[in-house]
Amino acid sequence: MNVLLIEDEELAAFRLTQLLAEVAPHVNVIHTTASIDESVTYLKSGPVLDLIFMDIELADGQSFEIFEQTTVPAPVIFTTSYDEYAIRAFKVNSIDYLLKPIKQQELIASLDKFHQLNRPANSSPVPLVAIDALVQQLRQQGQPTDYRRRFLVRHLSQWLPIEVGEIAFFHSEERVTLLHTVQEQKFTLDYTLDELETMLDPTAFFRANRQFIVHINSVQQIHPYFNHKLKLLLRPTPTDEVLVSRERANEFKKWMGK
Repeated sequence: MNVLLIEDEELAAFRLTQLLAEVAPHVNVIHTTASIDESVTYLKSGPVLDLIFMDIELADGQSFEIFEQTTVPAPVIFTTSYDEYAIRAFKVNSIDYLLKPIKQQELIASLDKFHQLNRPANSSPVPLVAIDALVQQLRQQGQPTDYRRRFLVRHLSQWLPIEVGEIAFFHSEERVTLLHTVQEQKFTLDYTLDELETMLDPTAFFRANRQFIVHINSVQQIHPYFNHKLKLLLRPTPTDEVLVSRERANEFKKWMGK
C-alpha cells in the first residue's frame, strides 16, 4: 500500500512514519513533501498512490490549495493541530481527520476506515454527515484536562525542572525542539511544537508560526510586516525572525489584547 506524506515539520513526518511502521507494516511511505508547490509538482508526476496523509498548515499556506491546483489521486487523512478546519476537510476527498499529536489507536481506526471505504465501486468523497458532532469531538480531544506546569529538561548529567512561567518561547529547528527561558538558557525537548501546543495554556502561549510558540510576557513589540503579517520582537531575542502569518494576525492581536 503506497502512501504519501505531506508534512512540513521533519520530526512530525518522522514520527508518523515510525508509527505507521509499528501499526501497519504493509504501508509503504514512498515519498514526503513539505510544501504546496512541492506537493503539486509531485502529484502532477502521476505517482501510484493508495492513501495520502496531509498536514493542513504548511509553510507556504493551507494544503487545501493543493486541490485547487491539481488532481489529488487518492483518499486523504488530514493531520493538524487545529479543529476549525474539520468542515472544510470533509468537503474534499478526506476519509478522516487526525488531531495532533496522533495517537496509535486513532491512527489504527483511520486506517480501518480507509480499508472499509476503499472499495472499487466507491471512489467518491465521504458524505458530509454528522459534521457538528465531529467538530465537537475534535474540540474535546484538543482540550487537555490539565495544562503543563513544568518541563523536565536534561542539562549535562542531571535533569532540571523548568516552570512554564520561566519559559520565553519554544523554537523548532529542523528535527530539534528548543525551550528558551527568560534567563536566556535553552534546552532540547522530546516534543514537537504540535504536541507542545496541546499541553500549554492558550491564554499564556501562542503558536506564532510553524517554528515558534511564544509566551505572552516575552512579546515586547509588534510591528506590521509585508503581506499583512506581524513581526514580533521577543525578549530574549531569538536568532530567527518571528512572524505571525496573515491568517493568524487578527487572532494574535485578540490574544494579546485579552
